[in-house]
Amino acid sequence: MSFHRMWTELLPVGRSSASGGYRRFAWTGADAECRAWFREQAESRGLAYEADRNGNQWAWLGDPAAGDAVVTGSHLDSVPDGGAFDGPLGVVSSFAALDELRDRGARFTKPLAVVNFGDEEGARFGLACVGSRLTAGHLTVEQAHRLTDADGVTLPKAMEAAGYDPEAIGPDPERLARIGAFVELHVEQGRALDLTGDAVGVAGAIWPHGRWRFDFRGEANHAGTTRLVDRHDPMLSYAETVLAARREAALAGAVATFGKIAVEPNGVNAIPSLVRGWLDSRAADQPTLDTVVTGIEKAAREYAAAHGVDLDVVRESFTPVVEFDHALRDELARILGRDGGNTREIRVPVLGTGAGHDAGILSGSVPTAMLFVRNPTGVSHSPAEFAAEDDCVAGVRALADVLEGLACT
Repeated sequence: MSFHRMWTELLPVGRSSASGGYRRFAWTGADAECRAWFREQAESRGLAYEADRNGNQWAWLGDPAAGDAVVTGSHLDSVPDGGAFDGPLGVVSSFAALDELRDRGARFTKPLAVVNFGDEEGARFGLACVGSRLTAGHLTVEQAHRLTDADGVTLPKAMEAAGYDPEAIGPDPERLARIGAFVELHVEQGRALDLTGDAVGVAGAIWPHGRWRFDFRGEANHAGTTRLVDRHDPMLSYAETVLAARREAALAGAVATFGKIAVEPNGVNAIPSLVRGWLDSRAADQPTLDTVVTGIEKAAREYAAAHGVDLDVVRESFTPVVEFDHALRDELARILGRDGGNTREIRVPVLGTGAGHDAGILSGSVPTAMLFVRNPTGVSHSPAEFAAEDDCVAGVRALADVLEGLACT
């Protein structure tokens, strides 16, 4: 199977020798290498290659203008020091599934495309799923042009430096209208499949989730000469808020994480004037998520007031609950059925997930579904992320079966 060859080729790109993780950030050299790899895979298979107005890459079998296309794929970028599988497994598996179908002699009755969505992780500009959000109209051109990385480089400047036209970005309803179904294969970000003993599962829904920025503004002062009672230290309020987030999430059966922080002036011997922390919170339903975030903000304001610190809270992004298309989900379950029995019976695990995906962004515009491949460690966004090659091959074959059922009937 071609999976192993492609996986081995892609594995070194953007890998840090220090951490063993990946730094494939949008519109950087590593990202360019990934994009070149994608184009080579498309052209070596005789597929029609194109990069759309938002920097997403497409490889087409058949006429895109015919409509009702079946599309599969994922992304190739990474979080800082992320694992090898999150995103790339879906892209590599898509090309390998096409190879499998050609080996089977499958006859396609609908156009088929493999896609690599740009800047899914949001590692550089702080907003996830930029490529798919722009395409679906969930991110305006004005908002996109205001995105800036840690070095002050704007998204338009980064795209221009990489050879793309930032003035062309924006909604792409004509492209979305061509798509009859989108199926994304992804490594599971959890251990549900490992616990059930299944190599492959079907996604049921994506939990509602968002990112909030907490700006604690205090007073900079000397760390060695300022009495404790005279301090307005935003770091104390921030630290107490981190603990509050864990407490509120545990009480609600949700998750909440402060995973990123910026400090000014960021000196060892200086009391900070500003501590900026980013909260990521997710829950199985909207009321639970609202309860968690409201509780965290309430606690943060109480802590800030106690220390004489000002607090601003800004919601930077939000995605409501995504229920994947039920008919498409059930069709995937039917295709992947372990026997030929009752077609109404769901014969594969159906999993919820707290992770966001391009499939979730597109779900409001086209029917979408997801397949998950077992991750025995349950670890993701880390170099320890893992899927056994046998399970990856099982995922390729499952995706091939799904594509055959959707595009070859």
